[in-house]
Amino acid sequence: MTSGATEATQICELDDIVPDTGVAARIGGRHVAVFRIGADRLHAIDNVDPKTGASVLARGLVGNLGERLVVASPLYKHHFDLATGECLEHPELKVAVHHVRLAGRCVQVALT
Repeated sequence: MTSGATEATQICELDDIVPDTGVAARIGGRHVAVFRIGADRLHAIDNVDPKTGASVLARGLVGNLGERLVVASPLYKHHFDLATGECLEHPELKVAVHHVRLAGRCVQVALT
């Protein structure tokens, strides 16, 4: 995690997340989506779709659009870059990206 990050919260064990899917967590009243890519690569973004306000991004499909790793919102199929939080179809619809790490086999997230 980078300097200035808030305290990390334990979310789950790595094996609780099926590869190439996401899980939802609530940290301090904030809805967060944590994605496991492949064996042990992790990303965390806000779980709330900014177009609808629904907490659904963790249930979206993960994939690539060109060089970008994205999740497609289950509602309007907007693609959110997992590294930057940018919506590819509507850049004004951005979600926050959070710090995520493994501590042993435990997934931890610190809000940004």
